[in-house]
Amino acid sequence: MTKIHDISFRLGIDLGGTKTEIAAFDFSGIEIYRKRVLTPQHDYDANIRSIRDLVIEIEQKFGKNYTIGIGIPGCISQKTGLIKGANSTWLIGKALDKDLANAIGKPVRLANDANCFALSEMMALTERVDEIEGPYEDIQSVFGVILGTGVGGGLVLNGQAIHGANGIAGEWGHNPLPEREIDSLPAPDCYCGRSGCIETYLSGPAVTQQYKNLTGKTAQATEIADLADQGDVPALKIITLYETRLARALGSIINVYDPQVIVLGGGLSKINRLYRTIPEQWGQYVFSDFVETQLLPPHHGDSSGIRGAAWLWPQNT
Repeated sequence: MTKIHDISFRLGIDLGGTKTEIAAFDFSGIEIYRKRVLTPQHDYDANIRSIRDLVIEIEQKFGKNYTIGIGIPGCISQKTGLIKGANSTWLIGKALDKDLANAIGKPVRLANDANCFALSEMMALTERVDEIEGPYEDIQSVFGVILGTGVGGGLVLNGQAIHGANGIAGEWGHNPLPEREIDSLPAPDCYCGRSGCIETYLSGPAVTQQYKNLTGKTAQATEIADLADQGDVPALKIITLYETRLARALGSIINVYDPQVIVLGGGLSKINRLYRTIPEQWGQYVFSDFVETQLLPPHHGDSSGIRGAAWLWPQNT
């Protein structure tokens, strides 16, 4: 009988702004281990140690015959080889892939977390195309949305993540919120140096701040959505405004990329009402007489990107 220590496996890591999650999968895609810890805030070296310790823990359980891919809230600059565009700002300007490889003792592959998420969900969608509404014989185009500590996006076309000439394809979170003058001035400042970015309105921390500004109380975005469903007037005001903003922002994505499916990920993807209210609204912002695009929850949960990260290495590596 084959021993578990002889099995080759894939490691995927989701390095988020608030949590770091690791999962191990066998080569058929079956998950064999998962663990989540808090991400050390504003401490780059502590992030390296945290990931190293998680990997060591898995090595002790399953052996050392694995590949490792990591989804990050940013990307590697094609010019400098250093991290850029990360809302976990302590990663910016760091040689994260090299530093992690040195700490772990084997090579790692990094990709934007939204690209990892979109790739993971594309893989799932191709296996269940019959469940998707719309005139689709197969799924070729997906936009994966991250609504969490930050707001990001990933494009997948014909099974391949699109990185773009500058490595920023899908980064809709740092476009201005469409029609923001309606309800959204003054525009909040963003860590990227601009103001009024979509992320400053639609991220989890943004929703928490909006609710606090209105009520003086602190609650997470999903808690605010639950309160709204219970008839809490301030919470309903915040969530209704959130839905309008998200519909406007996703309408612009449909106008540019026109994907067959948009999948929501990140912590706010757990707000069930979004899958009803956003498609009810986004048609007025889309340059078409009808919107075929489907809005779906993540098949593999709010941290689906970890599966895409694990598949950054090819099968025959």
